[in-house]
Amino acid sequence: MGDVNQPRSLGLAIGLALLVLAVTGCYKLHPVTTTEVPAVGVRVTVEINDIGRVALGGSMGPEIDRIEGRMEAKDSAGYLIAVQQVYLVRGGMQVWSGELIRLGKDQVRSFSERQFSKGRSIALGAVGVGGVAFMLSRGLLGAGLGEPPRVPTDSGVSLRVIWP
Repeated sequence: MGDVNQPRSLGLAIGLALLVLAVTGCYKLHPVTTTEVPAVGVRVTVEINDIGRVALGGSMGPEIDRIEGRMEAKDSAGYLIAVQQVYLVRGGMQVWSGELIRLGKDQVRSFSERQFSKGRSIALGAVGVGGVAFMLSRGLLGAGLGEPPRVPTDSGVSLRVIWP
C-alpha cells in the first residue's frame, strides 16, 4: 500500500522544488559600462566610492561598500534607489525594506545589473530534483515507503490470565 503514494509524493515534491526554483531562480550581476545607466525599474547593485561614503555616512553609515535595490528614477543630477540590501566594507550586510536613497552621480563607482541566469537555474533545479528523488528512493521524506517495521523475535510475549 505504501507504493501507491510514491508517484504522488514524488510528483508533489518535484513540483514544489520547481515552484521554489521558479520564484527564486539564480541571478548574476552583470557590470554596466560607465556610459550606460540601468533603466528605471531594474534591480541594480551600486558600488559606492569614497565621496559617496562621506555623503551617505550620516544617514546610512560610513562603511557602505555597495547598495542593492531597484532603480526608481534617474536624472542629470543622480539616481533614486529603493534600497533592499546594504553591503558594508568589512563584510557585513543590512536588510532594508525599500527606503528611497538619493545618490549623486559623483558618489557612484559603478553599476551592476541583476539578470536571471538560465544555466545556473537549470543546474540548481537538476540538483534539487535529484536530491528529492534520492530522498524518496530512500524513504527519507516519510511518505510511507517500504515495509512496515517488524516486531523483534527476541522480545517476550505476556499473557494475562484471570483466575476464578
